[in-house]
Amino acid sequence: MSAESSNLSNIEHRAVIKYFVKKEKTPKEIFEDMVSVLHESAPSYTMVKKWARLFQQGRESCEDDPSPRASCDGSDGGKCSKNRKISTGRPRNKIMADS
Repeated sequence: MSAESSNLSNIEHRAVIKYFVKKEKTPKEIFEDMVSVLHESAPSYTMVKKWARLFQQGRESCEDDPSPRASCDGSDGGKCSKNRKISTGRPRNKIMADS
């Protein structure tokens, strides 16, 4: 198997984690299993723990959560505009030296 074909996407990694959570494996067991098969392509232990916890808590989707900006279509009554940061193109908190 080539290195390219053994590279799984994040979603595929999460699907594997979800499967093993359903088989009641611990995050440590899942991580060790994935490293033994995927080597350098395996997700970090931190990521395995995070997603295992989410699946244990009932999460079903392996997809990324939509970004907050993706929902700024007005369906939230304009709340998203309060969370949006507006960039002026200038660095913040820049100390100007006297000339």
